[in-house]
Amino acid sequence: MVLIEGLIPQGVQMAAVLLLSPLLVGITRKMKARLLRRQGAPLLQPYRDILRLLRKTPVLAENASWLFRAAPYLILAFTWLAAALVPTFTTGLVFNRTADLIAIVALLASARFLLALAGMDIGTSFGGIGSSREMMISALAEPAMMMVVFTLALIAGSTQLSGIASYMASSAVGLRVSLGLALVALMIVALAENARIPVDNPATHLELTMVHEAMVLEYSGRHLAMIELAAAVKLLLYVSLIGCIFVPWGLAQAGGGWEAYALAGVFYLGKLAVAACLLALFETSIAKMRVFRVPDFLNVALMMGLLATLLLYVTGRF
Repeated sequence: MVLIEGLIPQGVQMAAVLLLSPLLVGITRKMKARLLRRQGAPLLQPYRDILRLLRKTPVLAENASWLFRAAPYLILAFTWLAAALVPTFTTGLVFNRTADLIAIVALLASARFLLALAGMDIGTSFGGIGSSREMMISALAEPAMMMVVFTLALIAGSTQLSGIASYMASSAVGLRVSLGLALVALMIVALAENARIPVDNPATHLELTMVHEAMVLEYSGRHLAMIELAAAVKLLLYVSLIGCIFVPWGLAQAGGGWEAYALAGVFYLGKLAVAACLLALFETSIAKMRVFRVPDFLNVALMMGLLATLLLYVTGRF
């Protein structure tokens, strides 16, 4: 009975992550359109696009291998599992007990590796360009992400997300320069990993600039729907990760009851709305970088993560 009571909130969390991710994309697109003085698409347009693609039969190239067909489902599975490990409205879920930041980084890296392989499977020039750029970005983003993980582990004494979120919500943390550096580094990594401006523009198909779109140009139908849904879940994952670590207020404790879960869910929806508005404001305020400037941008995240870790050693405040 105790196991069933623990699995129900976990199932609600997994379903909420999958259902709210297109809404987060829709809010971001709507806010960007409003900031540019355009009407924009409806908030539910991402749901309509995914459902429309699910009803279509995918068109496959003659030389497509089994990896090209299986990659969209595996990418969605890895990304969804990683999102299920992140505390959204409570820290007492079943999966949260084994949730580890290093495991989340490994799951996202596996999904990225599959996407790069699928982009090169057909043998088109666009797929090869996108995969090579994606690997270049990941080679710089993953070390920066690991430095952020090490910084949080030194502060909280663990890499378990539930433990980190509980510790960050306590009064023992206070204001720390190392946490500010880690937050900026994590935000830069999130922009790069989700192919957002200034690293990539998700709304363009210009061959000289696109990264993510170049790898998925050969996909269509339900395969493209899986990839688009996985991209939306990944964006929500990073927003939830930043929220549970650096804005842990409103998280319900383990066994808090359904009223506490409902209140925490309202707080979580508010965090998603604020994050979508801030992302839209940021993307409309700057321009996209040229490709050869992206390593410099990611090196900033790496150096900030490294400085955050070194600062903890120098000050001795673990």
